[in-house]
Amino acid sequence: MRREIPFDGPLDLRGTLLPLVRGNGDRTIRVASTEAWWTTRTAHGPATLHLSVEPGRLTAEAWGPGGEDVLERAGRLVGVEPGRQPTAALTRVDHGGIAGLARRRPGIRTLRTEAVVDALIAGILEQKVTGTEAHRVWHGLVRTYDEEAPGPAGSKLGLRLLPAPATLAALPYYAYHPLGLERRRADLIRAVAARAGWFEAIVNLPLPEAYARLLAVPGIGPWTAAEVAVRALGDDDAVSVGDFHMPNLVAWALAGEPRGNDTRMLELLEPYRGRRALVVRLLELGGVRPPAYGPRLAPRRIEGI
Repeated sequence: MRREIPFDGPLDLRGTLLPLVRGNGDRTIRVASTEAWWTTRTAHGPATLHLSVEPGRLTAEAWGPGGEDVLERAGRLVGVEPGRQPTAALTRVDHGGIAGLARRRPGIRTLRTEAVVDALIAGILEQKVTGTEAHRVWHGLVRTYDEEAPGPAGSKLGLRLLPAPATLAALPYYAYHPLGLERRRADLIRAVAARAGWFEAIVNLPLPEAYARLLAVPGIGPWTAAEVAVRALGDDDAVSVGDFHMPNLVAWALAGEPRGNDTRMLELLEPYRGRRALVVRLLELGGVRPPAYGPRLAPRRIEGI
């Protein structure tokens, strides 16, 4: 299955898809500058999507029972459907720092995977821990419940699928412990996986209703909801309130203040409302780093407890 999708403006494929990569060695995705492989599950089954990009044209190929599903959403996945703007649009903003970053990275776009459960599981794994810890659990799940991705991505490239929701829901909480996950987050993943269809239906809701459905679930707060929305729902304005690093990054980049909090972060991002997620991505990719004071958030290892 193959489709060619014309689009306007620049597309930085690697920069756009990087939020889906969970650390070095993630076997569910492979991203390069002009091509990418991505694995996921759809209502019709597992799928692999291959994307290649050249100026003005995105070529998509798909394999597996869910191949038609991912092929249909390929343009939305990387934000090239009509009406969506890349970071190049931010070159016209008043703030020189943001405009300069946008000129250097004009093709960053907001994702829309429409894979809500995948995004939720990743977000839950990242709650209140370091990225290294979260990635270790993600890799452990993929490795332990090994399932080859459809097509050449699985047989030739070694890509794999995240375990099916039915598998994750059926596991007792203590099965997650050797992978580095405590009971609270394990139980939340099991609960989400058990209602996978209900969560996946969020993609058909207006964004305010989608956020309301996510936030109504105990254990899913504003940070997790925003992380899901910016990856699975294509929310150009999502801001991850409650993030450990982001307030300091925004305060330093936009106001020269070495430390910030959520209130100050939202105040500084207000002029960019409607495109705040794009601004945050530019800051993350732009190499801006606030001064480091005191110890870093220390990783935990719970497997041996």
